[in-house]
Amino acid sequence: MAQNWDDLRVFLSVARGQSLSAAGKQLRIDPATVGRRIARLEQRMGTALFAKSPLGYELSVAGARLLPLAEQAEQAMGAAGDLMVQGGARAGEISGSIRIGAPDGCANFLLPQVCARIVAAHPDLDVQIVALPRVVNLSKREADMAITVSAPSAGRLTVQKLCDYKLHLAASQEYLAKTAKLRTKQDLKGHRMIGYIPDMIFDKELDYLGALGVERVPLASNSVAVQFHAIRQGAGLGVVHDFALPSAPVLQRVLMQEVSLLRSFYLVRHSSDRRLQRLNRFAEALVSGVRAEISHLEGLCAAR
Repeated sequence: MAQNWDDLRVFLSVARGQSLSAAGKQLRIDPATVGRRIARLEQRMGTALFAKSPLGYELSVAGARLLPLAEQAEQAMGAAGDLMVQGGARAGEISGSIRIGAPDGCANFLLPQVCARIVAAHPDLDVQIVALPRVVNLSKREADMAITVSAPSAGRLTVQKLCDYKLHLAASQEYLAKTAKLRTKQDLKGHRMIGYIPDMIFDKELDYLGALGVERVPLASNSVAVQFHAIRQGAGLGVVHDFALPSAPVLQRVLMQEVSLLRSFYLVRHSSDRRLQRLNRFAEALVSGVRAEISHLEGLCAAR
C-alpha cells in the first residue's frame, strides 16, 4: 500500500510539473529516480501514462484516467495524516508544514507579522510564504492555499472573501517638495509615475494607473515591493496600499478625494481540502489575522 501510494505521489508530481526535473525538485529526489519510478508504475499498470512532447511530459489517455484516482488517494492519505497529527497534538494545535501563496504586496506587508503570530501560538507548525507576482497555481500544488485579488471562477476550488483593502496615490515628502503641486488628476501628467510593467499585470484588478488614464510609466516593476521602495526613495508617484504606508513614514497620500481605490483579497483552497481539519484551523487563524492586521494598519494610516 505504502509503495503504491509512493509511486502515485511521483506520478502526480510529474503530471503537475510536466517534467521529471520539476517533479524531482518538488519531491527532493533526482530526475533519473523519478523516471525509474514512473517506468515501474507504467510496467505494473501495463500502459504508458505519459507522452513526451516539446512541452514536456503530457498525460496519455491512461494517465488522464488515472489522475483523478491518484488525487483521491492523495486526499485520503492527507486525511489519514491529519488524523495522526491530531492524535499526537494538543487540542486545537496546528502542526506540520503549510504553504500559502500570495501576491507580493500581501506577502511583504501583511503575511510576515500575521504568520509570525500564528507560528508563535503553534510551535510545531512551519509556514512557508510563496510571494509571486502572478496567480499561484493550486492545481499544480504550488501551495496548500492562496490569497488572490480576484475570485477564481474555474477549477475545483473553494473561495472565501477575506476582506477589502484601500489604496491611494502616494509619494515621498521629498519628492512632493520639489515637484509641481497636485490639485487634480490632470496634474498627474507632469509627474514621474511608478507602477506595474503594463504587459505583466497578471490581474485586471491591479491595473491601477490604467484606470486613471496614465499612458506612460517611466519606472515600472512587476513587483509591488519594488514599486513601493522606489516611491519611498523619492523616485516618483504611485499607487500604494494603505496597509503598507505605516512602514514608510516619509510617504504622503495625495489626491485622496479624487483617487481612492478599493480592492479585495480572497482565500482560495482546493475544495477537497475542506476535510482536513489542520488546514481548516490554519485558514481560520489566517483569515482573522489578516482582517485584524489590515484594520490595524489602515487605522494607523488614517490617523497620520
